[in-house]
Amino acid sequence: MNAAPSRSVGRSARSWLLVALLASGARAAAYDDGPAQAPAPGPIAPPPSSEPTGLARWFNPSTAPFIPVPEIAVDPDSGTTLGVIPTWIQADENHQIRRIIAPDIIYNPNFGIGAHGRVYGYTSGDEQWSVEAGIKQRVERELDAEYEFGRQRQGRWSFNTTLIYDINGTPRFYGYRNNSRKSNETNYTNHQERAQMQVGLNLNHAWQLLYTARYQVVDVRPGTLDKIPSIETRFGNARLGTNKLLLNRLSLVYDTRDDLTVPSRGMELIAYGGAASRHGLLNESLYSEAGADGRIFWPVAADTVLVGHMAIHYLPSTHHVPFWALSNIGGGDSVVGGEQTLRGFGAGRFYDRNSFSSSVEMRRKILTFDATSSLVDVEFTPFIDVGRVFAHSGAFPFKQLHYVGGVGFRGIARPFVVGYVDIGYGSEGVAAFTGLNYPF
Repeated sequence: MNAAPSRSVGRSARSWLLVALLASGARAAAYDDGPAQAPAPGPIAPPPSSEPTGLARWFNPSTAPFIPVPEIAVDPDSGTTLGVIPTWIQADENHQIRRIIAPDIIYNPNFGIGAHGRVYGYTSGDEQWSVEAGIKQRVERELDAEYEFGRQRQGRWSFNTTLIYDINGTPRFYGYRNNSRKSNETNYTNHQERAQMQVGLNLNHAWQLLYTARYQVVDVRPGTLDKIPSIETRFGNARLGTNKLLLNRLSLVYDTRDDLTVPSRGMELIAYGGAASRHGLLNESLYSEAGADGRIFWPVAADTVLVGHMAIHYLPSTHHVPFWALSNIGGGDSVVGGEQTLRGFGAGRFYDRNSFSSSVEMRRKILTFDATSSLVDVEFTPFIDVGRVFAHSGAFPFKQLHYVGGVGFRGIARPFVVGYVDIGYGSEGVAAFTGLNYPF
């Protein structure tokens, strides 16, 4: 299924999975004691066991009943979150991951101590599901459930549904326009409830007609971060408070990628249009939208793929649109018809009526190791991002671009799991992101 909503709901996903994959490699290495030695003649007393016992075995990768993973989450808005994740990775006889269970205990200096529960199910290449819930000592709460069937478009229909409840205390707003100043930074609390359903009619394996229905309630509340002004102190006219949107979108999708999670060749092209209203289908429209999204994957050498991405989003008509429903760029994730990557800036750094973004990155596999549950590939990825927002639909989208250059590292446990770390440099300095799945 295409054009699914961002799992992070406005915040960068954790790097726990990438660390878990690398830790599982260390655990595998701990089991490897080197070549077996020929036994010496005659009876020999068994050597004393060197394996840890008691509580110590829980902190040793080779003897723990799970992978004890240190958690380090990085994001320019939420800062650094530290914690520990006991991770269970279940694989089948072919060493392909089928389920990940990963609760955690974390600490963030802005929101205190917190905990999450996560279960990711990879039933098959065609069916996946996930449930994640979390709470922190102050402000933040979240619940995210997703079910997806027909991913590979082998049958006539594909289906995706998502339910989200999220209170996020980290978002920023700097005002409108492509030249909004960093000195205008404000913070707000985003309280969001969202239900989305996508139904795809598969015309053949490459062509799909996709309908998206989304009901979204967003309450923009005062910010809670120290030393950052709250949004209402500078942007009281930005339609704060509670707003509701019912989005209906129709997309035409052409997809020839050789793999949905880790593609190495082919392309995905999407053209879409839609409208959103306060209630129902025929009431006064808040805005209409149109756009296109394209990704191309070109294997240029062994273990090396050149990837290009381009997205453009227009709002031909607007009527009292809240700022969070406008086009925006910034952050480490790309969502069709939504936020777009600009990895030298925080999420939602630039807002306006229309947006353009483009990225090129070179994904080069530099290492493969045999973990206890799966083979893991490590990629090194230099990248370039450009993008801008603009008010008038007649404006030339390739002028006054923001530029970002950087490098990334990805851990890949085929066929379903990718974790990434990206570090970008733009006009406002360095920004780092961690997450699940490729940025695009």
